[in-house]
Amino acid sequence: MSSQHGQYFIHANALIVGAKGLLLRGPSGSGKSSLTLALIAQARQTNNFACLVADDRVQIEAVNGRLIARPHEKIAGLIEARGLGLITLPHLEACVLHALIDLASPDQPQKRLPEESDKTAQLMGIQLPRLVVAAHDWTAVTLINHFIQ
Repeated sequence: MSSQHGQYFIHANALIVGAKGLLLRGPSGSGKSSLTLALIAQARQTNNFACLVADDRVQIEAVNGRLIARPHEKIAGLIEARGLGLITLPHLEACVLHALIDLASPDQPQKRLPEESDKTAQLMGIQLPRLVVAAHDWTAVTLINHFIQ
């Protein structure tokens, strides 16, 4: 997390699916952008709302016990699509975060049943529900959709 003029930026993606703001975290190349695009596409195919907030750099601010995510102003509305490069998508200027999605590396074994302590995480002193998924697993979109219902 880096700070710039009181603003905190995190290497992550933020989006809204339905009415839920999600923060996708993971190392570079873990599939955050691909998963973001897949979640948006799946929601639209089922006539549900989904929209990009930020790709790659997300400004996080704690306000009244909630986390607000915003895009970095220089890359707002842009997302990297592997094989295409940067593409422009409709985006929102901010969202309240409701859940954290952490992308596991392919060599990290997935727990069949997560420990209670793994089901939540703190960010800037605020506790949020947390799900760990393997980004390149074809079930990730389904798991996330069940998690946020």
